[in-house]
Amino acid sequence: MNAMTQEQLRAPVWARDGQRRKSTLTREAIVRAAIAIADAEGLDAVSIRRVASELQARAMSLYTYIERKEDLFDLMADEVAGEVLVPGELPRDWREATLLIAQREREATRRHPWMIDLVARRSMAGHVGPNMLRHLEQTLVALSNLDADQSAKLRLMAVVSDYTTGFVVREARERPAPEEGEGLESYLRRIADSGEYPHLAPLLGAGFQAANLDTFERGLGWILDGVEHELSAAVPARKKARGKAQDKAPVAARTQRRQPGAPRT
Repeated sequence: MNAMTQEQLRAPVWARDGQRRKSTLTREAIVRAAIAIADAEGLDAVSIRRVASELQARAMSLYTYIERKEDLFDLMADEVAGEVLVPGELPRDWREATLLIAQREREATRRHPWMIDLVARRSMAGHVGPNMLRHLEQTLVALSNLDADQSAKLRLMAVVSDYTTGFVVREARERPAPEEGEGLESYLRRIADSGEYPHLAPLLGAGFQAANLDTFERGLGWILDGVEHELSAAVPARKKARGKAQDKAPVAARTQRRQPGAPRT
C-alpha cells in the first residue's frame, strides 16, 4: 500500500493522487464485486477481505486501489448514482423530467436496497463522486424551465429525493416474505372483522392491497402540484417586485431601455 498522509486520506477518494502499483486487479472489478455482495447479503457483509475472497486475491492486493473500506463504500455509492443518470436528452417539461429522474432513482434503490443504509451512515462528503455530480447537474437541468430561483430548485430537489427514498423504504417494509404473506393476510382480516378499528378496517384484509394503488407517480404528482401552485401564486409578487426595482432605477438607465424613437415621458 502506498504511504499516504492523513490530509490525503481525508480528501474524497476521487481527489487523491492516483499513483498505484501495477496489478491484475482493477478498481472497477473491486467495486462491482462489492456491490454484488451488498445486493445479496447487505452492506454489513462487505469488507476488503470478503471482496478479495470473491476475486480470489489477497486482501493486501486490494489496498493498491482502495485505501480503506469507507472509500469502497463511496465508490459503490457513486457507481449506483451512475445508474440513475438518464441517457439522452431530458423532456423539456420540468415535471416530466423530474418524474423520470425520480423513477430511475427509485429503480436503482430497489435494485440496491443497501443504499438506504449507506446514505444514513455516510456524510455528504461521501456522496460527491463524479456520477453523483452528474446526477445533481442533470436534476438542475430538468428544473431549468421552472420559473423559480436557485434556492427553491435546491429545496425541490431535496423534497423529491426524500420522497423517493421514503417510498422505497415503505415498499420494502410492506413487502412480506413469501412465507409470511398468507398468515399476514389472515391476521389482517381478523382485525378488520373485530370491529375494534372501524376507520382502519377498510384498509385491512382484502382492502389492504388496494391501499397501495396510490402509486409512486401519483404521490410525486401531489408534491409537484403543490410546488407548482405555490410558485404560480408567487409569480405576481415577483413581477411586482421587479417592477418596483425598475421604477427605482435612475432616469438615465430607464431612458437607455426605451426603444429608439420612443417619446420621452
